[in-house]
Amino acid sequence: MSGGVDSSVAAALLKERGYEVTGVFMQVFQPDFLECTRTDDRREAMRAAAHLGIPFLTFNFEKEYKEKVVDYMIAEYAAGRTPNPDIMCNKHIKFDLFLKKARELGADYIATGHYTRLCREFQISNFKFLNNSKFPARNGFAIGDAGGQISNSKFKLLKGVDGNKDQSYFLWTLTQEQLKHCLFPIGEYTKPMVREMARKYGLPNAERRDSQGVCFIGQFPMKEFLKRYVTAEKGSVLDGAGRIIGTHDGARLYTMGERHGFLVTKKTPNDPPFYVVAKDIGKNTITVAAQEARDEVTEAALANVNFISGIVPENNKVYGARFRYRQPIQEASFIIHNSLFIIHFAVPQRAVTPGQSLVFYDGDECIGGGVIQ
Repeated sequence: MSGGVDSSVAAALLKERGYEVTGVFMQVFQPDFLECTRTDDRREAMRAAAHLGIPFLTFNFEKEYKEKVVDYMIAEYAAGRTPNPDIMCNKHIKFDLFLKKARELGADYIATGHYTRLCREFQISNFKFLNNSKFPARNGFAIGDAGGQISNSKFKLLKGVDGNKDQSYFLWTLTQEQLKHCLFPIGEYTKPMVREMARKYGLPNAERRDSQGVCFIGQFPMKEFLKRYVTAEKGSVLDGAGRIIGTHDGARLYTMGERHGFLVTKKTPNDPPFYVVAKDIGKNTITVAAQEARDEVTEAALANVNFISGIVPENNKVYGARFRYRQPIQEASFIIHNSLFIIHFAVPQRAVTPGQSLVFYDGDECIGGGVIQ
């Protein structure tokens, strides 16, 4: 329970359905040299748990969060890439440390307030009809007329019903072993429906605004944070011809496609907005261009690839893909070449950013993803 309305409603729904629910707040690293905009999330989570009449625990993952999420984020920016800390938080904290500790304490499942759905498919062996009944051709059959043994099951991670809030993008690192111990109670609902349920349950945080910023830390000035850990010196902003047209605070602090935070001095009032299209960490320069002049790419390489089913999908088959949260789904296929996953986009794409995640979909199913190189 993060203190927000989504995880609180998830707990309320599970209790209503007869589960024995315990609320857990995860305490993580907080930068003490910056003022974060997050409020006292733990207090809000405790209030929601008390209102629901469920036990409440706090798991301290400060050290692990610093090592697995914050240090990773710093190292990626230092290398000139743009990481996604929320995905690393899900991989290493929520669905690894939290899941393991919850299981050690006797929990059957962990549940979160993610807007995603879980589908379980069963494979049946030794299937036979009972009492000499036959399979009706048109009208189906009563479950009591046939049976078999469950020989295997597979978990599918599906998009949330609310397309605007779907969070499957952040969960591509999950595995079958993890998903069999997971519940996502609000994935079948839209955000307005979740708000209405929060009011129905009388939750004290029913009107609380959605959290923003880095997973569990909240919103804070990222560039000021990075300057504490990453060498960043002022450098030159270049145009497409390599001419100096302005200054920036340090090439490592910018991401591809960014349009703020740098100063362009050689610009007329009629010039369109400029976007970061390239970085040279060695020379400490960034190159910017107008929207229509930004380079498009038709392929990208992925590392650290994970497929949720544990099975690599077909080469050259067309899947859906997105490399930004809430980005419209793009058509893409992949091939494996020299142990690299090479992604081919059906339509050229802009701002395919190294360090970010590219996630694959087969219809509504999130099948996996990888980190763009």
